[in-house]
Amino acid sequence: MKFNINLATLKPSVAPGLVVFLVALPLCLGIALASGAPPIAGIISGIIGGIVIGFLSNSNVSVSGPAAGLAAIILAAISELGSFQLFLTAGIIAGLLQLLFGFLRLGTLANFFPSSVIEGMLAGIGLVILIKQLPLVLGVDIQTAFANWATIHKGTLLLAALSLAILILWNKSSKLKKLTFLPPALVVVGLGIALNQFWIATASSWAIDQTRLVSIPALDSLSDLGSIFVLPDWSGFSNSAVWIVAVTIAIVASIETLLCIEATDRLDPLKRHTHMNRELKAQGIGNVLSSLIGGLPMTSVVVRSSANINAGGRYKTSAIIHGVFLLLAVVLLSTVLNMIPLASLAAVLIMVGYNLAKPAIVIHFWHKGYTQFIPFIITFIMVVVTDLLMGVLAGMAVSFFFLLLGNVRKAFAMEHTIVGDQKKYTLTLAQEVSFLNKTAIKNKLDQLPDNCELAIRAKQMSYIHIDVVELIQTFINEKAKEKNICITTTGFHKSVQSNEGESNIILSHRKSI
Repeated sequence: MKFNINLATLKPSVAPGLVVFLVALPLCLGIALASGAPPIAGIISGIIGGIVIGFLSNSNVSVSGPAAGLAAIILAAISELGSFQLFLTAGIIAGLLQLLFGFLRLGTLANFFPSSVIEGMLAGIGLVILIKQLPLVLGVDIQTAFANWATIHKGTLLLAALSLAILILWNKSSKLKKLTFLPPALVVVGLGIALNQFWIATASSWAIDQTRLVSIPALDSLSDLGSIFVLPDWSGFSNSAVWIVAVTIAIVASIETLLCIEATDRLDPLKRHTHMNRELKAQGIGNVLSSLIGGLPMTSVVVRSSANINAGGRYKTSAIIHGVFLLLAVVLLSTVLNMIPLASLAAVLIMVGYNLAKPAIVIHFWHKGYTQFIPFIITFIMVVVTDLLMGVLAGMAVSFFFLLLGNVRKAFAMEHTIVGDQKKYTLTLAQEVSFLNKTAIKNKLDQLPDNCELAIRAKQMSYIHIDVVELIQTFINEKAKEKNICITTTGFHKSVQSNEGESNIILSHRKSI
């Protein structure tokens, strides 16, 4: 894997790297918060995603880091496993599996998942993320808030409301969107710090206490970095629950990465293409290293990648620079980071969750028809009420059902006309006829009346399963004789021919019709 940093790529990458850093910093903290992990875990993931994956990947514009799509899985996994250290072991296994996926050339893995299931999964994750932020907005858990409205913390509620208003207005303003060096998430974080410091200085009852602020270890120098690392619980390698979590993360992270890479390759102004199997290897190594030192699993992320492209990023150097900036922020700005109210990050995550699960996505799939909408909504509901793996499996099952149904319906067509007193039927076979169509074709043939004519047309057919061959042969040689049905065939192999007026026909079992 060759990569050389030179002045030609370094100089134009500093500004985009800074922009991505400003976008990534609040997201790293927020996604760690949504994942139920220590805030520093999100920053570690961002550092590894920027520096390590930046070096190993051959994508020129994508940026990796902790992903909102994994937050719901991580939150549930940490709760189920009972410790963050056990979860880190699952992260290591997940990274090794991704590395294996790359060596097995499974870079096309995402192509086997229907868009309806993927979008349903993301929408479900979005709603879960959104709901999980409510306690941070209210300052207390939801049950307590409903039982006694007076327990709601006015400072966190006001700050979250102001932050959401800024994020919504920013998103709707074309002028504000052009301020690429001033990401809205950073503005919200800055507002949170400033407003809360004012409340503290004025001894206001609205002041947000330390328990509702970001908490990362304070460092004096780079030599203190080792103190922030959390090591995995190696006993997890013999824990079946850890392996289930690992497989789930490996599959979801790989799919999300491949989809993101596909999207960013389309956005790349220079229209370069990423080697998908190499990307899986890079992500696998990154996730192993991140989990070894207490970081979250990561994927290639659309938000950071698009920010990089929009800021003028054209080389992978900008992703590496953003990782270096994150590393420096941990060392130099830990005091400032610990002043960030969790309510500010909650507002950012509410917008992230809304963008994943906004009503427009539901309406879009509704208009695409029931074969797309039902797998989408089933996946969405199951992710919310059970977990992500069950949601995806349910969505895939429904999609597979519709695939089989469509295959049965489109593999053949039966038409009939009446000429005088004679009933004439035409069975037209499609390009491919599989064993799944056997029952439907049998039913159609069995429904033919006595003394009719049947034309079997196979001009477009390129494949037919031997079971269907035997079915047609049995019908022509036996059933058609009994019912006095006159059969003609066209488009079949030369060994499958019949003379009009004869119902007996010899088929080759070794060759397709």
